[in-house]
Amino acid sequence: MLAFLLLLLDPFLMVACLIRVPSEVVKQRAQVSASSRTFQIFSNILYEEGIQGLYRGYKSTVLREIPFSLVQFPLWESLKALWSWRQDHVVDSWQSAVCGAFAGGFAAVVTTPLDVAKTRIMLAKAGSVTASGNVLSALHGVWQTQGLAGLFAGVFPRMAAISLGGFIFLGAYDQTRSLLLRLGRESP
Repeated sequence: MLAFLLLLLDPFLMVACLIRVPSEVVKQRAQVSASSRTFQIFSNILYEEGIQGLYRGYKSTVLREIPFSLVQFPLWESLKALWSWRQDHVVDSWQSAVCGAFAGGFAAVVTTPLDVAKTRIMLAKAGSVTASGNVLSALHGVWQTQGLAGLFAGVFPRMAAISLGGFIFLGAYDQTRSLLLRLGRESP
């Protein structure tokens, strides 16, 4: 059932990336620019690269998001099932949140090389080989110049942030789901 839901999720991830990628491109360029304001960065991208400049990294973002989801959600469900089995009853929402934190953190670690490639593609100089968006080429370039450490650059802050997000989002999701199910049973 979960695998079927993940297949349905892929188009939604792709649509979400239509919104997320332009904001991510502008944000990342603002982070490496000492003096430019956000609107100026946005305008420069449009002027110098056109609309496709705002979507540089779209494919690499989707290629990161799909494996991330394929790791995070089944692991979250498996951890909840294991915890439920060990305590002989369904996990509470806070326990679901803890499982979500672990699942999100693990998924963040294993997909960090894809995140590094996405960031390199988004920040590459227009017209460069990296800016073309080839994820394997970006990964190979990082491997050649920085090795394994380069592929996992930023892994700890990424893992921490996504673990916190997994705790909050998946815990809140489980709490809301439980509340709605309880309300549904109490309704006439």
